[in-house]
Amino acid sequence: MDIQFPRLDTRAQSDLVAQVYSKIASGQRISREEGIHLFDVEDLTTLGLLADAVRWKHHPEKEVSYIIDRNINYTNVCTADCKFCAFYRRPGDAEGYTLDKETIGKKIQETLDLGGTRILLQGGHNPELKIEWYEEMFRWIKSTYSIILHALSPSEIITISKVSRISVPEVISRLKAAGLDSIPGGGAEILSDRVRAIIAPGKTSSAEWLGVMEEAHKLGLKTTATMMFGHVETVAERVDHMILCRELQDKTGGFYNFIPWTFHRGNTELDFVLLPEREKTSAFEYLKTVAISRIMVDNIPTIQSSWVTQGLKVAQISLRFGANDFGSLMIEENVVSATGLQYNMTLKKMTKAIKTAGFTPVQRNW
Repeated sequence: MDIQFPRLDTRAQSDLVAQVYSKIASGQRISREEGIHLFDVEDLTTLGLLADAVRWKHHPEKEVSYIIDRNINYTNVCTADCKFCAFYRRPGDAEGYTLDKETIGKKIQETLDLGGTRILLQGGHNPELKIEWYEEMFRWIKSTYSIILHALSPSEIITISKVSRISVPEVISRLKAAGLDSIPGGGAEILSDRVRAIIAPGKTSSAEWLGVMEEAHKLGLKTTATMMFGHVETVAERVDHMILCRELQDKTGGFYNFIPWTFHRGNTELDFVLLPEREKTSAFEYLKTVAISRIMVDNIPTIQSSWVTQGLKVAQISLRFGANDFGSLMIEENVVSATGLQYNMTLKKMTKAIKTAGFTPVQRNW
């Protein structure tokens, strides 16, 4: 099926929109400068039409995917001190925890009982947990339950590498052998070291995050790429983030999903940095960023909406702004909700939202 181009009279549009439209139609790539200037376009509907055209190129079927999984935070002990996180606890804190097999197993079984096919296993940078702990846990999970193991962000993998005194490729190789199926893109935030020095000074650098993903792709693991925006980053830094992911995808083809989501203010140190200069990211800005992500990141097949941070209605609208995946039913979520934001989702609500947007909901298992 050919790309579904919108009926757009470019004579009534700015030179930039007409140029971008022409490039999309001819299969050319949008430049950094064009991407930055797209954020100046105030006509949100037109941006949505452009992004929707790219969406149909990747997904000519009239389907929107979703997954039923559970986000299991195996530990909240962390040394990264991210300024946007209200979830973590420092080593030695009375509220710090590391889950045992019995607790994790109960959560996995509940997920399977609800029709889930995957667990997202993430936690903090816990200096007490070495590679052997993860290998034992992964082997036990995979030998006990029929579940997809989507686990450990790049920054967690680097932490394991440091505390275990082994290389990153060895960490990934051993975890894959123990049962790791794919790696989430958490910890990407914005791939700008200026931004990272402000919001996550104890986390990986941009090059380190990209390096872990490249090693994972070399070893045959698929991964996701995330972008948390709406804090201290500039528009240019958002576009640079998209391009860095695009460039790595050109090289490896290992990303299967790009997930833009908004920072939520509440109960975090970053609130004090932002106040009073920056307002909460609006739905308008979110939809614009999703659309530009779809236009710019032309080689990652899937763009995921974020009902977790935007709510059901805005996430539904994003399906006409380039997104083709509704994400997870998310049986359990702790990190975003720790800021005070919490939306409730059911399978009925999710599939109805997809259907009323004009698509067929399809459950995925990747």
